[in-house]
Amino acid sequence: MVSLVLDVAPRAMAVECTDDELRVALVDGRRLSVPLVWFPRLAHASPAERANYELLGEGLGVHWPAVDEDISVAGLIAGRASVEAKTVSA
Repeated sequence: MVSLVLDVAPRAMAVECTDDELRVALVDGRRLSVPLVWFPRLAHASPAERANYELLGEGLGVHWPAVDEDISVAGLIAGRASVEAKTVSA
């Protein structure tokens, strides 16, 4: 018997930023939540700027035009914070 494994990239369908977290709902039903401090541009943005996002590549990434922030869903799943966050905390 042969099994076929499909490697489907995770895709976002909705995004929410609280004062402390970035939350991403995926099309497969999973929900991701990471600390907002991982993304300094979002952490320092206003609630209105955080709410104004665009899904990129059918949900493979998220873009916030007001603060020029781009985050990949694969990066979130891998637990990768922004390079800027690493620079600030170092």
